[in-house]
Amino acid sequence: MLPLLLRRLRPRQLRALPQRRYAGSAWAVRTVDLRSDTVTRPSPAMRAAMAAAQVGYDIFEEDPTVNELQRRAAELFGMEETLFVPSGTMANLISVMCHCPERGAELIVGDQAHIHLCEQGGVAQIAGIHSRVVKNLPDGTFDLNEVESKIRHSSGTHCPRTSVICLENTQNFTGGRVPPLSFLQEARALADRYGLPIHMDGARLMNAAIALDVKASEILRLCDSVSVCLNKGLGSPIGCLIGGRKEFINQAIRVRRVLGGLMRQAGVLAAAGLISLSDMVERLRDDHRNTRKFAQGVQAFSSSICDIDINAVETNIIMFPVNDPRISAKEFCDKMAEVTEEEVTAMGCGVQVLLHHMYDCKVRAVWHLDVSEEDTDLALWKLQYVIEKVNQK
Repeated sequence: MLPLLLRRLRPRQLRALPQRRYAGSAWAVRTVDLRSDTVTRPSPAMRAAMAAAQVGYDIFEEDPTVNELQRRAAELFGMEETLFVPSGTMANLISVMCHCPERGAELIVGDQAHIHLCEQGGVAQIAGIHSRVVKNLPDGTFDLNEVESKIRHSSGTHCPRTSVICLENTQNFTGGRVPPLSFLQEARALADRYGLPIHMDGARLMNAAIALDVKASEILRLCDSVSVCLNKGLGSPIGCLIGGRKEFINQAIRVRRVLGGLMRQAGVLAAAGLISLSDMVERLRDDHRNTRKFAQGVQAFSSSICDIDINAVETNIIMFPVNDPRISAKEFCDKMAEVTEEEVTAMGCGVQVLLHHMYDCKVRAVWHLDVSEEDTDLALWKLQYVIEKVNQK
């Protein structure tokens, strides 16, 4: 029996959707893409702004659109200056290299950090920087006593010297968790005791600011540098901003060039970034609300198969294990993405929900501006359908 919320969703409106062929039949199929918030497409307003953007030679700091983006971002982040770069991975690498001016330096980073897991070990591969990891706790933080035990400032010749502590906010692989300000304050105090800078991988920093209901600058006042993605939930097709002090940004410009991140008439990209900062931040609340709604559905419909902690759902990401001998996490994702004739007969349409099988038994789902509340309801509908099929085995 469909819950009342989902019964109201019998999608009369979907019958008017253009028909497309799927699995050999002409069916109306709605795709809900929850693999990542990097799949977003630029809005019509972004496309128009990009087409009309004023441009100039960015190397000489003459691109007015880039300059305006960097000015606005510095104001929003509470940083002296910012620098526009192509990607978050490049932004993190540039930042770490600026904090670690010599090869063989060391950074301290969480074992679940994006810098550590998903950037090809670039800090080691390209910059010759050693990573020393500490265990991320379930809330995205880590034990600062463990951090302190791993700081190395020895003047001897045997060990690397710690040069920077890297944080992540939101913490992707713990499910979009938001480290509390109290943790950041304690990390700042620890770093100050040892004269170390803090770099914040803030790919989804604006999600954190919305979740904490504070300005981004309130979080970043505790950091020496930051990288913030303009894509993901903010919807730009490309781009990231590095923030820090003037001397830091001057060095970052040099490192950006040697890494191949030099941009020339980049205003066509920066124009989308301006809309990200002006129009896309507050709407992140919609993503958070839809994420929580889906999580509640997972808990209600499939608690015996998909275990989820509602209290851990803080932003636009949920991570949940599939713990059932009848279906693996990979099979679960495949069934959510599959559209069959039987489903169309039962539901009146086809709903394809794309999820990301992370590793082992874990599944990740991420909300973004291309996933509406209606899409979320349809994803819940498909979830219940799949779970009922599993329970019939």
